[in-house]
Amino acid sequence: MTSPDAQVLLRYLSAAREALVWKLEGLDEYDVRRPLTPTGTNLLGLVKHVASVEAGYLGEVFGRPFPQPLPWMAEDAEPNADLWVTPQETRADVLDLYQRVAEHTDATVTSLPLDAVGQVPWWPPAVRDVTLHQVLVHVVTETHRHAGHADIVRELVDGARGMRAGNDNLPEGDEAWWADYRERVERAAREA
Repeated sequence: MTSPDAQVLLRYLSAAREALVWKLEGLDEYDVRRPLTPTGTNLLGLVKHVASVEAGYLGEVFGRPFPQPLPWMAEDAEPNADLWVTPQETRADVLDLYQRVAEHTDATVTSLPLDAVGQVPWWPPAVRDVTLHQVLVHVVTETHRHAGHADIVRELVDGARGMRAGNDNLPEGDEAWWADYRERVERAAREA
């Protein structure tokens, strides 16, 4: 039986996953893939990255490796290979991967106690030994962090904003209100 604390952490992880995937809805292939920051941040790449990280932390670390090889995470992969999607990889491929990783993660969390011990081989030896609780908090935090990146990238793509469908978690205001608000923030920044 999954502990109440583990259930809470899984609920927060699930919410972050949903928010991240929702950012792809309604966009064409170019818009989900195009880099919108100088470091190449893009929506579908964020999903691929988060799925890959989750597969490692809540799979390999606890002796339950994710069954599909992730070549972009191999030691000899090019830097940032997990942060963008090749033309041969489809959106459906990435979303399917993320769904399967989520199921694998959920199975790990529901089959182990939160004090189960694992080892993160890519961390320094002094901090390599971890508990499921520690890693689950790490992954929840990481996923929410990248969902925040996706919030910004999606707003840059087409102006869509908010946490998820039906809940933007922003003050009500039309485009004129937002333009005025932004101008006030800009003025304050210049005056400072």
